[in-house]
Amino acid sequence: MNDKTEADKAKMRPTPAERKAAGQAQRKACERDWLSRAPRPDDDGRDPVAWLRASNRGRVPELVPLRHGRMRQDPFAFYRGAAGLMANDLAALPHSGVMTQLCGDAHLSNFGFFASPERALLFDVTDFDETLPGPFDWDLRRLATSFVIVARELGFRARTGSDAVGELTEAYRDHMRRFARMDTLEAWYWRLSSQTLLKLGSEDQGELALIRKARRNTARMFAKEATEKGAGDRLMIRDEPPFVYHDAKATRREIRRFREGLPAFMAQYRASLTPERRVLLDRYELHDVAVLTPGVGSVGRRVFLLLLVADRRHPLFLQCKEASASVLETHLGGSTTAHPGQRIVDGQRLMQAAGDIFLGWAGAPGGRTYYVRQLRDMKASYKLEEFSPSDLREYAQACGYGLARGHAKGGDAWTLSGYLGRSTKFESSLVEFSQAYAEVNHADWQRLCRAVENGTLKAIDDPDDDA
Repeated sequence: MNDKTEADKAKMRPTPAERKAAGQAQRKACERDWLSRAPRPDDDGRDPVAWLRASNRGRVPELVPLRHGRMRQDPFAFYRGAAGLMANDLAALPHSGVMTQLCGDAHLSNFGFFASPERALLFDVTDFDETLPGPFDWDLRRLATSFVIVARELGFRARTGSDAVGELTEAYRDHMRRFARMDTLEAWYWRLSSQTLLKLGSEDQGELALIRKARRNTARMFAKEATEKGAGDRLMIRDEPPFVYHDAKATRREIRRFREGLPAFMAQYRASLTPERRVLLDRYELHDVAVLTPGVGSVGRRVFLLLLVADRRHPLFLQCKEASASVLETHLGGSTTAHPGQRIVDGQRLMQAAGDIFLGWAGAPGGRTYYVRQLRDMKASYKLEEFSPSDLREYAQACGYGLARGHAKGGDAWTLSGYLGRSTKFESSLVEFSQAYAEVNHADWQRLCRAVENGTLKAIDDPDDDA
């Protein structure tokens, strides 16, 4: 029989034309012009200092002042640490309703190079702490605003930031349309390699030097971070305060608790890997554990550095980073996975073109959860302070390309392309939004600075010292 039953027809996936039409239909629910709307710094209920104070809960109490200090450095440092505040703002604004897997904290410093399992150098999103399914424009609006903020911090003309946002959104729209038309498997496996990235802009010495630096990271890692011999001819991680250390302030307490649960932790982590990667992990033995200080947004979260060694001379550095609920979950609903570390791993595997073979998750004493990944496996990122206006625009193209690839993999390229359309309405809306939100961010940063200076922003009142 060739005739399908009604039940069979209902199970059939909509055609590309139908999915594109669904994206176009979403423009009626949220016109693209509406995405230009932004909050005002003095809107009722907006209190960035109260938000920051609340977001400190669960962090290592002694590191909370360090978090405040880093966020005070400049408006972009504040922005990097305020993904939750922006999520609150976006939740109160119109959004496209076209869903995909979000990075959740898509700013321009969360893109960079890393090695694929085949040792090819790829460019992609590199941070997934806040990943969750949600409206695709949330990622784009956060990413676009970061370009405006950085352009201002570098002293460029106001037009430079707007031009970068235009390049970003145009690249995202054009490549999304390209991914929609690709063979399904080709689109799934598509990678933005270092060579592809060089073709996007001028193949200058700065970009080539960055790629060489990324390739050197693996070879230099052993000499840089594991140069000390401990008892029994075991290797030790060399302290590099304030970034890597064994004993300072809260470190003694936190590392003791982590060490106590290491056997169970490593067993859970091993179980989260695929069988062939468990075989590889079993060739290493644990030599040392240290504390690692993370970036701006994660300061205060527990992060440990494990040194594993094979054959007493081949090092493997694993970063164990505390995982908590995504800042998006309050607004978009809870994760489908009970383990926050698994949420991060699943989101990263879905969005990235190629994954870290040691990516996994595990729990630790006190109910804390972690995700695990390699540390600096051929990783590198751009030095924003060395950018020229043209560099910023070219980098925006690369980020737009990379985010489109991740969203096409984690969502539906036809639906996304249908909403974006061919006109410049979407680009114009994001330029307007990013300029307005950069002003909001600047005002929020100023309020943080005043709160720290006058002493109204302090560490949390009742740190859980036994958690």
